[in-house]
Amino acid sequence: MKEKIYTIPVNEAFKEECECPMCILEKKLENEYVDYMLGPSLMEPDSRIDTNEKGFCKRHFELLYNREENKLGLGLIIDTHLGYQLELLNKVYGNGKSVIDKDKNMPFLKSMIYKFRNKSTESGKVLDEIINILNSLENKCAICSKLDYTMDRYVDVIFYLWFKEDEFRNNFNNKKGFCLKHFHLLLEASKKYLNPKDAAIFNDNLINLQIENLKRINEEVNWFTKKFDYRNNDAPWGNSKDALPRSIQKIVGFCNLK
Repeated sequence: MKEKIYTIPVNEAFKEECECPMCILEKKLENEYVDYMLGPSLMEPDSRIDTNEKGFCKRHFELLYNREENKLGLGLIIDTHLGYQLELLNKVYGNGKSVIDKDKNMPFLKSMIYKFRNKSTESGKVLDEIINILNSLENKCAICSKLDYTMDRYVDVIFYLWFKEDEFRNNFNNKKGFCLKHFHLLLEASKKYLNPKDAAIFNDNLINLQIENLKRINEEVNWFTKKFDYRNNDAPWGNSKDALPRSIQKIVGFCNLK
């Protein structure tokens, strides 16, 4: 079957020798989105609205800063993002300033009654609103949201190829499984995209593949530890020499390990 533009990245990733082909997909996307944020997005009003509201998670702020390609562009993004967040906080604080001032003069006994009854004061409600703003911000990232959306589309393509193309299914089944993050993603997505029969067929195959490869890498890490015993000095490393970084990736997904 002739490749379509949306199947090419998936097929390419599944040809790589790795512990998780979906990590290959995600890392490539992540690099593209970092480049986009420091380039074309700066001229797009919709993108600035998105970054003003969401900002970035710690990982993606680090990647954006360490790229060192457009510090001015990153500065502009941060400038308007902070301005947007400051406006939100000022609005809530300004609307609640009068009740905060009132509760500052609350009698001690009344204050303790509120405390022991676990009852929220009016100023407490203002505090809750500010906390909600911060909680919401901590769970948002303009790059993460794009990654999640596109990876979800790729999972749909994976299901399509697995059921429609023998070559891809054989390639999939001969891989080394997935990191636990993407194993989880595939299981969750099967409930969304597949009917119960197809989900059972796919997941039975997937879980067996995953368990087999978790056992493999567990054995490799185990032998890595045993090689530190002087009695195994002359024994061959086998596949265990780099088992530590590969096992970490297997657990948490792609990460930069020195």
